[in-house]
Amino acid sequence: MALTRSVQRTRRLKLQAFRIAIFALAAVFFLIPLSAMVEFSTRANNGSRTLEYWQSITTYPEMTDAIVASLQLAVITSFAMLVLLVPTMVWVRLKLHRLNRIVEFICLLPLTIPAIVLVVGLFPMYIWLGTNLSDSILTLALAYVVLVLPYCYRALDAGLGAIDVKTLTEAARSLGAGWFTVMWRIIVPNISNAILNATLLSVALVLGEYTIANNLLYNNLQVELVHLGRASAGTSIAVAVGSLFFAFVLLVAIAFVGGRPRRQRADPVAAVAGPLQASQA
Repeated sequence: MALTRSVQRTRRLKLQAFRIAIFALAAVFFLIPLSAMVEFSTRANNGSRTLEYWQSITTYPEMTDAIVASLQLAVITSFAMLVLLVPTMVWVRLKLHRLNRIVEFICLLPLTIPAIVLVVGLFPMYIWLGTNLSDSILTLALAYVVLVLPYCYRALDAGLGAIDVKTLTEAARSLGAGWFTVMWRIIVPNISNAILNATLLSVALVLGEYTIANNLLYNNLQVELVHLGRASAGTSIAVAVGSLFFAFVLLVAIAFVGGRPRRQRADPVAAVAGPLQASQA
C-alpha cells in the first residue's frame, strides 16, 4: 500500500512539473511579443518613455467608432448565435434525431469555405441590403453568425452531450413547465459553461475578423488598425495591445464565472422540481 501511494505521489509530482513547464513555455511564447509591443508603443523618437501613442487613441474618431462598432457586432453576433443554436440543438436532440448529422454538417460547413469565397457569395446580398434596408456596419452580424457557427456548435454540443437533455425535459414537462421555462430555467443553467465558451469564441472571432469587413468595405477594429498603422505605427500597436488586453480580461472573467464550484448533482427529477416550484410560488 505504501509503495502504491509513493508511486502515485511521484506521478502526480511529475504531472504537476510537466504542467508548470508547459505553462512557463506558453507564457514566454506569448509574453515576449506582448512585451515588445508595449515597449514599442511607449517609446518616443528620442528613446525616452511616453504615453503619447496611448493618449492619441482618442484623437482618432474613426478608431473610436470602429471599436464601438466591433463591440456592438460582438454582442449582436453572440446573442443571435445563441438564440439560433441552443433551441435548435435541443429540439433536434429531443424530437429530430435523424437531422442531427444534417444540422452538424450545415454548422461545420463554413469551416471548409474560405472567407474570401464567403465574401463573393455575400456581396450581392449586402448590395441589396445597402440599397433597400440599411448600409450600417452592424449588418455584418449576419455574416459573422455564419462565420462563428462551427466553433460555437462544437462548444454547445459538448455541453449538451454532458447532460441528459431528454430526462431533464421530460421531468420538467411532467411538472407542468412550458417549453420556455424548460429552456430558460432547466437547460440553460446546466450548459452555462458551454454557453460561456461559445460566447468567448464568438467575441474573439468577431474582434479579430478582417477579411469579410475589408472586402465588404466596412471599417471594423481590424480594418482601422491596418489603416492607422500606415499613419502612426505606435498608435496602431497601442490599440492592438489594448484589444489583446481586453480579450485577456474577458477570458479571465469567463474562466472565473465558469470555474465556480458546483453543488453535487442530485436526481434529475428532484433537480428540476426545485426551480419549477420556486417559479410557481
